[in-house]
Amino acid sequence: MEKFLKELSDLRGISGFEYRINEQIKKLIEPYCNEVRVDSLGNIIALKKGKKSNKKIMLEAHMDEIGLMVSQIEKNGFLKFINIGGVDPRILPASEVTVHAKKDLKGVIGAKPPHLMTSGEGDKSVKITDMTIDTGLSYEEVCELVSVGDSVTLSQSVGKLLNDNISLKTLDDRAGVCAVIEVFKRVGAIDADLYASISTQEEVGLRGARVASFGIFPDMAIAIDVCHAVTPDNSKNAFEAGSGTVVTIGPNIHPKMSEKLFELAKKYDIKTNTDVDDGDTGTDAWAIQVTKTGVPTALLSIPLKYMHTSVETMNMSDFEATIALIEHFVKDSDDFAEDWLCY
Repeated sequence: MEKFLKELSDLRGISGFEYRINEQIKKLIEPYCNEVRVDSLGNIIALKKGKKSNKKIMLEAHMDEIGLMVSQIEKNGFLKFINIGGVDPRILPASEVTVHAKKDLKGVIGAKPPHLMTSGEGDKSVKITDMTIDTGLSYEEVCELVSVGDSVTLSQSVGKLLNDNISLKTLDDRAGVCAVIEVFKRVGAIDADLYASISTQEEVGLRGARVASFGIFPDMAIAIDVCHAVTPDNSKNAFEAGSGTVVTIGPNIHPKMSEKLFELAKKYDIKTNTDVDDGDTGTDAWAIQVTKTGVPTALLSIPLKYMHTSVETMNMSDFEATIALIEHFVKDSDDFAEDWLCY
């Protein structure tokens, strides 16, 4: 499983540039479904046909990642850039990046050495507008390969840590993508049609999920994303790594779906936490819920440390708990009465 996670993590597709990776992800889910296609917004839509096809269940996770985009080529060959999605400027100095030009170029975002800083300069955060990417190439060489608008991704990838932890880039939300594919792999034919949406552009406005859920219009959906794990500098609205998957409750979530998830977790001894959210969850669940005449929606989240950095870290037991709970929900869906989701 760790090898599969790393394979997905290493793919490079920021929001709006998912076309770079959707064929690879499509091939990964293809063996476990009857049909798979890529829609006009780049979402990967997979279908495992049901025995009765009396309803549709959708599992959803987003494939895109935060990143950068080249905005200017300076005369000295350095590259100016803008952010795509929620990039924290504080993590960028001294970062390794990959510029996706005519060919992939390795680069670094340089940081001013402390020896050269003026008094008080070291106490200030560097703005993105003041940073540049250094590829080591001259202006003429850069211009032959790089164009304004080329995408840039963060490069670091640590791998396995102690105590069943793993640190990779883009676990938000390639861990969710991996979970969806693994459920398709584990679950045989059920009564309902089982759909997957591996969605685009979540990081810039929940766009892919909105389009995909409109096209599928499922009877119920589970979005899989990440939430914050406890770190030394954050314990508020965060969950201990290794304490299980996180089930959200709130107006974005259909109460009977969250109740069913807790019921199944207890039945199958799956560790869970509860996240209480008073409105917009900030995930694709928000877009799915209000599709057409409404979609009963649930949200499962994997606790993640250091979100939106190149060293996102999660505990594998939380990841496995998420997969197991979705698997049992899907398998047990044959027993859900027709009026089960009615208020």
